[in-house]
Amino acid sequence: MSGLLNGIRVLDFGRYIAGPYCATLLADLGADVIRIEKPDGGEDRYTVPISDQGEGAYYIQLGRNKRAMTLNPRSEQGQKIIQQLVATADVVVANLPAQALVKLGLDYANLCKAKSDIILTTGSAFGAVGPYAQRGGFDTVAQAMSGAMYLSGEPQQPAKSFAPYCDFGTAALCAFGTLAAIMHRNLTGEGQVVEGSLLSTALNFNNAALMEEAALNLGRQGTGTRGQYNGPTDSFKTQDGWVTVQVVGAGLYKRWANLIGEAKWHDDKRFESDQLRGDHGSEISQRMNEWCQERTNSQVVETLTNAGIPCGELLSPQQVLQNEHVQQGEFFSKLKYPGVEQAIPVANHPVRYSSVPVEAVSPAPSLGQHTTEILAELGYSNEQQAELAKLGVI
Repeated sequence: MSGLLNGIRVLDFGRYIAGPYCATLLADLGADVIRIEKPDGGEDRYTVPISDQGEGAYYIQLGRNKRAMTLNPRSEQGQKIIQQLVATADVVVANLPAQALVKLGLDYANLCKAKSDIILTTGSAFGAVGPYAQRGGFDTVAQAMSGAMYLSGEPQQPAKSFAPYCDFGTAALCAFGTLAAIMHRNLTGEGQVVEGSLLSTALNFNNAALMEEAALNLGRQGTGTRGQYNGPTDSFKTQDGWVTVQVVGAGLYKRWANLIGEAKWHDDKRFESDQLRGDHGSEISQRMNEWCQERTNSQVVETLTNAGIPCGELLSPQQVLQNEHVQQGEFFSKLKYPGVEQAIPVANHPVRYSSVPVEAVSPAPSLGQHTTEILAELGYSNEQQAELAKLGVI
């Protein structure tokens, strides 16, 4: 491997998305990431099942480019193996509650006994400080408590993002923090704990709306897909589907107004700034809706694109997979996975690098696929491994 993180080893004890995807991003860049799960498999292996064994789409996505071993960390022998693995590692990823980290021997103090400069990357729902610190939670809870769900729906009907952006956002930010910690360790020899939280991510992403409320006390409510800070920013029905349009800035607005035959709106005081256009977004969206209903999706997109106005079709998952740009833009690798009849589109690393290309994607490993290999690297003989298996340690 010649990746950017060649020589870095990561132990992935993560669960569901935030921890595992953090480790996935590091694996994409060439780190040797070892996913460690209990002998009968973690629950997150089976979320969104798509294989004939029930293995899930999230696991197949987040397991890419990793090795995998099974281990019972609650056993005495399992704890010994963890210590041996930590001694060889640079980073441990474990998005588990603090008390769970202690029970599994993954708390920072215990990890440092095996490797004094280890980096522990962890995460929780609410963070380590505050009255909710010991509560558990998932992505939807963070969306709800950030104000985003309230502002995304309609009055009396909140709406969540289908894609779990708090989970994936926390994972990306934790990967960013992990890289910073690696740089710090390389300069000082000091390890540390890197901690993210779903709520911190959600509050960061929705911070502008919260600052506005604190400063102006506007009491905004949700307006569905219609934006409130500029316009037209909304989704519009056409003769054969839906499109979304986002117009930001005076230049784009004037081009849009000319295009739909509303040049007189250039000097309309109601629409003289982005925020005023957002404040009067209902009227602007109504006019755009009339224009779109006279055209097909392709006509709307072609006309707006030729005018330099940002737009796109509202696509179903099936349409996404058939979209020409998605197919040709190198966003996915088509991989075969045991128990899935057809090759499936596994997302590639989301960032491109000019000097050190990201290696080709390798499929998510099967349960415990590399256990024998990894234990052999630690010096365990075949006989010793057989005894560990007999005792239920692996």
